Amino acid sequence: MIIRQGIAADHPLLLDIWLRAVRATHHFLQPADIEALIVPLRDSYLPAVELMVAIDTKDTPLGFIGLSDDHVEMLFVDPDLHGQGIGRALLDHVRASRQALSVDVNEQNPQAVGFYLHYGFIQTGRSPLDGEGRPFPLLHMSLPG
Repeated sequence: MIIRQGIAADHPLLLDIWLRAVRATHHFLQPADIEALIVPLRDSYLPAVELMVAIDTKDTPLGFIGLSDDHVEMLFVDPDLHGQGIGRALLDHVRASRQALSVDVNEQNPQAVGFYLHYGFIQTGRSPLDGEGRPFPLLHMSLPG
């Protein structure tokens, strides 16, 4: 596995990974909630973040992480590859160039919460609503320096 900078040409494949990963892990979202996020993710969120992509030897994306400064805005791995160390490798990669990392995690996604806790993040707060004002509580987490 190689980790490289993401480019605009990656976006369709990353959107596919995101969609399949969200469907596999975000059971609290209705299909309409997921569909409503596709256009903003494609048109606004992916272009706005510092994007790193884990790829195989054929340059096929396996997962990706998007950051805004020291904040993890998104981390998604192909659901068929969960548990193989791709998410950890992406975090390790970006952590090497930062003093600190933070992330907001959907409280109703226990798989993600467990992943970040296992990595070493600690909960620093909680919001009853997500960033869009919807009733999906977020856990605010940070990685001790």
